[in-house]
Amino acid sequence: MGAIPRFVLGESSPQPASPARGESDAALLDAYSSAVIAASERVGPAVVHLEVAQAPRPGEGDAKRRGTGSGFVFTPDGFILTNSHVVHGARSIKVSFADDASLDADLVGDDPDTDVAVIRIGGHQLPTATLGSSRRLRVGQLAIAIGNPYGFQHTVTAGVVSALGRSLRSVTGRLIDDVIQTDAALNPGNSGGPLVNSQGEVIGVNTAIIPFAQGICFATAIDTAKWVVEQLLRFGRVRRAYIGVGGATIPLSRRAVRFHGLAAEAGVRVESIEPGGAAQRAGIEPGDVIISYDGENVAGVDELHRLLSAERIGKATRVTLLRRTQKLDLPITATELPSRQ
Repeated sequence: MGAIPRFVLGESSPQPASPARGESDAALLDAYSSAVIAASERVGPAVVHLEVAQAPRPGEGDAKRRGTGSGFVFTPDGFILTNSHVVHGARSIKVSFADDASLDADLVGDDPDTDVAVIRIGGHQLPTATLGSSRRLRVGQLAIAIGNPYGFQHTVTAGVVSALGRSLRSVTGRLIDDVIQTDAALNPGNSGGPLVNSQGEVIGVNTAIIPFAQGICFATAIDTAKWVVEQLLRFGRVRRAYIGVGGATIPLSRRAVRFHGLAAEAGVRVESIEPGGAAQRAGIEPGDVIISYDGENVAGVDELHRLLSAERIGKATRVTLLRRTQKLDLPITATELPSRQ
C-alpha cells in the first residue's frame, strides 16, 4: 500500500492569513455564495409546505392517501403555485409557512398536462415570490431550487441550467414543452417549489427528477406556468381542442412521401375513433394516417397535441390524411377536451 502524501509548509513558506477576529462573514463570501443567499432570503418567506389528503383509489375503501409537496405564494392575497401531481384529487390541503402558521387551502384549478396547479389561502399582505421570465434563460446560468422536502423548511440547493427546451412526458401522456433541465438537486418534497435565478425571480416550477440519475432534474418553465395560471383563473381549467381519435406515430414509406410530395416522413395512424366525435363526423376511419391539421404538418402524436390548442375549439378547418394510396382533405371542427376530474 503506497504512502499517503503529506503536504508540509516549510518554516520559510508564507503562512495563510487568518481573518481578523470579529471580521464580518459577509466579507468572506464570494459572489456565488452571496447570490444564492440573497435569492433564498428574498424568496424563502413565500415558499410553503403542503400537506395533502387525497381521495382513496378504487378498492381502497375509506383509507386516505396523504402526500406532501411545496409551493410558493405569488400574490399578496394568497394565490399559490404548485404541481398538479401534488394536489390533484385532493380532499383537503393544508399550507404551512416558515413561522409555523398553518392555513387550509382551496384548489382553484390544476392542469395535469403541464403539471401546474393553483391553490388559494385566505390572507392579505402575504410575502410573495416575483415571477420572472424563462424566455431569455441561458445554459450555464445559476439556478436555485427552494422547497420543503419531507418538511425540512426552506431547503436550498443550487446548480446551473443544464439544458433548455426539453420535453417531458406528463402523467396524461402529453408532452410538457419548453422544460428547464437543471442540476440543482431535487427531492420528492421539492415538487411545486420555485426554481429561481440569481435575482430571486422565479424561472420555473420544480416538477420531476430522473430516478437513479444524479443531477438530472426538471422544472416547468415559468412562461408556460404563467399562461396556465391565466387559464385556471379565468376558466378553472386549461381549454384544449379535441377531435376524438386514438393514434400512434408511424414512419411513412419513402414511396408515399415522394408520390405525394410530403414535407414530413412520419404521421399519426388512427387506431380508434370516438363515437360521435369530431373525427367520426369528418369521416376519418381507423387506419387513416393524419399528415396535416389546419395547414400544419403533423409528423407525430405530440405535434397533433400541440396543434389542438384552445384557439382551434369550434374552428372549421381541414385535416389531411392518407387512406391507402389516396391523399384526402376532410373538413373538421374540433370540440373542447373534457376536463379531467
